[in-house]
Amino acid sequence: MAEQTTNPPRAVPEVLALDLSDLTHALRQGWRDFLAEPFYGAFFSLVYVIGGWLLVFAFTAKGQVWWTLPAGAGFPILGPFIACGFYEISRRREAGQGLRLAGVLGAVFRQKDRQIPSMAVVVVVFFLFWNFLAHMIFALFLGQATLVNVSSSLAVFATPEGLAMLAFGTAVGAALATLLYALTVISLPMLLDDREVDFVTAMLSSVALVRTNPVLMLGWGALIAGMVFLGMAALFFGLLVVLPVLGHASWHLYRRAVIWA
Repeated sequence: MAEQTTNPPRAVPEVLALDLSDLTHALRQGWRDFLAEPFYGAFFSLVYVIGGWLLVFAFTAKGQVWWTLPAGAGFPILGPFIACGFYEISRRREAGQGLRLAGVLGAVFRQKDRQIPSMAVVVVVFFLFWNFLAHMIFALFLGQATLVNVSSSLAVFATPEGLAMLAFGTAVGAALATLLYALTVISLPMLLDDREVDFVTAMLSSVALVRTNPVLMLGWGALIAGMVFLGMAALFFGLLVVLPVLGHASWHLYRRAVIWA
C-alpha cells in the first residue's frame, strides 16, 4: 500500500475587531517609521509625484489629454510594488533587521515571483473597467450634447445633463473605489509577510476585516483619501510625506488586524 502524504494546511489568518486606538497606533508607528527612514519614503513616493506632474503637464501645458491614459495606467501596475517598499521598510524595522537600499529593492523585486503580480492584475482590471464605465456614462448623459473641448471649456458640465453625469459618475466611482479598498486594505501587506498566502485568501481576509469593522475601516479609507487629496493639492509635494506615513501605517494596521492560526 502506497504511503499517503499530506500537505501542510495553508495559513489562514483570523481577522480581529478593531477600535480607534488601533488606527491611532498605526498612524503613530507610520509616522515614526517615516521619521526614522525619510530617504526611503521619499524615494518610493517620488514615482507618484513625478507621475502627478506629468498628468498635470499633459492636461494643461500641452493639452494632450490622450497621454493621461498610458500615464494613468502605470499607477495601477506599479502601485502594489511601490507600496511593498513601504511595507518592507516597516517589516525590517519591526524585525530589527538592517536597512540597505539594495536589500529593500531586492525584496520588492522578488515579489514578482510571488502573489503581488496577481494583485496588480486585479488593480489593473479595476482601472480598465472604470475607464470603460466612465466612457459609457459620458456617452449616456452627454452623447447628444454639442461637441466641445473639455480641456478648454467646462461649460458642458454645468448643464443639467453634465451635472447628472457628474453625480452618477461620482457615485459609481465611489462604489468601485470602496470595493477595491476592501479588497486591498490589508491584502497587500499580508502578501509581503513571511507566510505564504495566496492572493485570493488575502483579498477575502481584507474584505472580512472591513465587514467586521465597517464604520472604522470606512473611516480609515476616508482618512486615506483626504490625506492623499491634501498631498496632491500641495503641488504633489505633500505626497512625499503622506504616502510613506500611510504606507508604513498600513503595515502596522495589518499587524494589529489579524492573528495567525
